[in-house]
Amino acid sequence: MRHAKSDYPTGVADHDRPLASRGIREAGLAGEWLRANLPAIDLVLCSSATRTRQTLDRTEISAPVTYSERLYGASPGTMIDEINRVPDDVGTLLVVGHEPTISSVALGLAEPEGSDRDATERISMKFPTSAIAVLWVPGQWPGLELNGAELTSFHVPR
Repeated sequence: MRHAKSDYPTGVADHDRPLASRGIREAGLAGEWLRANLPAIDLVLCSSATRTRQTLDRTEISAPVTYSERLYGASPGTMIDEINRVPDDVGTLLVVGHEPTISSVALGLAEPEGSDRDATERISMKFPTSAIAVLWVPGQWPGLELNGAELTSFHVPR
């Protein structure tokens, strides 16, 4: 999931930017969609940035959270490395991060033949704020590699 729409207050460092009012509303909608359409989330990996923390808070997802400095400004390889560290007993993982990393990771993990083509095309064009890419991972988190998952859907809460 990409963080919700953020604000740009004067004199605030990028890492500390809060959500805009639109972002607060859309993060809530994202949480409603996640609860209605996915299994219960077992663990959340969340960037340490203020806007990602506030996004997660507004989703009202109640799962253990690991906040990671590494996910702020992360390369796709760093994000996959963080995912590879998730324990085997976690069934459903939510990652809350930033663009352009989120779209790169979603597309990089998506196995081209088994993934939803419409979702792939939409992500390729734009991964808006609050958007959610859903991937099914057939194995364990430590073994997840490029083309190792199936992109099943892409949702933009509005």
